[in-house]
Amino acid sequence: MTSKQRSYLKSLANNLEPIFHIGKSSLTPEVTQAVSEAFHTRELIKVSVLKNCLEDPKMIADTLAGRTRSQVVQVIGKKIILYKENKDNKKIILP
Repeated sequence: MTSKQRSYLKSLANNLEPIFHIGKSSLTPEVTQAVSEAFHTRELIKVSVLKNCLEDPKMIADTLAGRTRSQVVQVIGKKIILYKENKDNKKIILP
């Protein structure tokens, strides 16, 4: 992913609300499965890491991206933005 594409995705994610929250139990298989299923209808997902989670958000983002075969767009503070292209129902056209 180029920096121009990453910048475009960041601008799209600016208006999104987090649809998943990762808490003290950290990254469970259920959370991973739910994020993976969300990629069937969305291409861009924002995840929030709660204050009671002791793990590093960057490590959580890398692990989650690896398990869901998506790409980390950005990790800012405790917010994670993930992108996965949907071949069947493409909504976002990257520059």
